[in-house]
Amino acid sequence: MVVKLHKFGGASIKDADHIQRLPEILQIDKSDKVFLVISAMGKTTNALEKVYTKFLKSGQKEAADDLNVIVNDHLKVAGNLSLDIETLELRYKHLIDQAFNNSVRAIDISSGAVYDQIVSLGEFFSTTLIEMYLNKIGLKSMWCDIRELIQTDNSFRDGTVDFSLTQKLVLDYSNDKFNQYQIIVTQGFLGRSKGGLTITLGREGSDFTAAIIAYCLDVKDLSIWKDVPGVLTADPRKFENVEKIDRMSYKEAIEMTYYGAQVIHPKTIRPLQNKGIRLHVKSFLHPNEEGTIISSDGLLNYPPIVVIQEDVILMHISSQDFSFIAENHLSKIFALLNRHRIKLCTMRNSAISFSICIKNPGIDEFDRLQQELEQDFAVDLFKNLQLYTLRYFNQDLIKKLTKNKVVLFEERMKYTIQIVVKPALELKEKQSNS
Repeated sequence: MVVKLHKFGGASIKDADHIQRLPEILQIDKSDKVFLVISAMGKTTNALEKVYTKFLKSGQKEAADDLNVIVNDHLKVAGNLSLDIETLELRYKHLIDQAFNNSVRAIDISSGAVYDQIVSLGEFFSTTLIEMYLNKIGLKSMWCDIRELIQTDNSFRDGTVDFSLTQKLVLDYSNDKFNQYQIIVTQGFLGRSKGGLTITLGREGSDFTAAIIAYCLDVKDLSIWKDVPGVLTADPRKFENVEKIDRMSYKEAIEMTYYGAQVIHPKTIRPLQNKGIRLHVKSFLHPNEEGTIISSDGLLNYPPIVVIQEDVILMHISSQDFSFIAENHLSKIFALLNRHRIKLCTMRNSAISFSICIKNPGIDEFDRLQQELEQDFAVDLFKNLQLYTLRYFNQDLIKKLTKNKVVLFEERMKYTIQIVVKPALELKEKQSNS
C-alpha cells in the first residue's frame, strides 16, 4: 500500500478560501491513499492559551465564554464552505465537554496537564471541519483521533513518544481504514498520555506528528505545506532579499531548528533521518514549485543563514560566596532546568558565573525557576532580548545585525555565532529608570 503523507500548517487553512485549495494540492500527487495531518487554524492556539488561563483563574463558565468566540469563528468558516452547521456544532460540543471534563481531572496533576486538554481543541476543531468539507466535495474521508495512535509518557506539554507501540497502532489503523476510505484526516501536535489524557508534543509540534506517522508507515516522502516557498536563509518578514535553499541535509536542518528556525519543528528530522524519508517543504500558495528538499544530501556550501528568536532571557548565575562554578553547581542548575522543562538556547561558563539564554517560557514557569535558583545562587538577568544565530557568518553580516544594538552575550563556533542583543535605546531607558 502506497500512502502519501501531507501536513498543513495553520496559515494554510486559516479561512475558507485557503481550505478550498486543499483538493488542488491533493490532486498533484494523484494518490489513492492520503494521510493528512492538520494544525489548528490561524492563531487559534494563541486564543486557546487565553482560554486556558481563564479556566485556571476564573473557572469553566468564564473560560467557556471565551471559547465560544473561537467556536463561532470556525462556524463562520464552515458557513462560507456551505457545511452542515448544526452537525458541526454538535461535534464541537462533544469535543468541548470532553476537554473540560479532562481538565477537571488534570487539575490535580499539573497546570501543564490542564493546558494540554484545552489547547488541543484547536486541532480537533480544524480537522473536524476539514473532514466534513472533503466529504462534501466527494473525497471519501474519515476523521481520525490521533490520540488513538500516538502514545506517550506523562510529560505534559512535551510528551515523549512510545515509538514501538505507536508504530503498531498506526500500521493496524491504516491497513484497516484505507480499505474503506481514500483520505484520513488527523490532528498534529497531540497524543495520549499513559494516564489516558490528551498530551501535546511541544508548541508547533504538528510537523513532528507528521514525521512520526511517516516513520511508522515507512513512506518515501513527507510534504509539509507552508506560507513560504521553502526553507529560507532568514525570515522574510524581517529581512529583504532572502534566498530559498533548494537542497538541505538532515544535519543542517537539525542545526537550524535547534537554533530556533520556525519553518520546521525541532523534533521533526530525527524520525525521518532514521528511515531515510525525504522531507519536502513547499508553498501552499504555489504548490507546483519544488520548494526545499531535505534528505541525506545537501549543499556543499550554504549561504549565510540568520535565525532570530524574540523574547529571550539572559541569566548570569553565580555562586553567592564567589567560589568557582564547578560541576556540583552545574548539576543543580541543569536539574532545575530539566524539572521546569526549560530548554537552553545557548550557554557559557566562566570562573564564578554560568550564563544561559532561554526562550521566555511564560505561564509562571520562569518565576518558579528563578525562585529556586536564588536559593543557592546569585542571579542577574535581562529580559525582552533578541538572540541572533548566524550560520556561515561573515563580519559584514555581524556588523549589520548589531548596528545600534548593545551586545550582551556572544558565543562563537566554527560555523556558528550566537549574539544576544538589546536595542541601545531600550537599554538606556531601563538603566535610567532603575
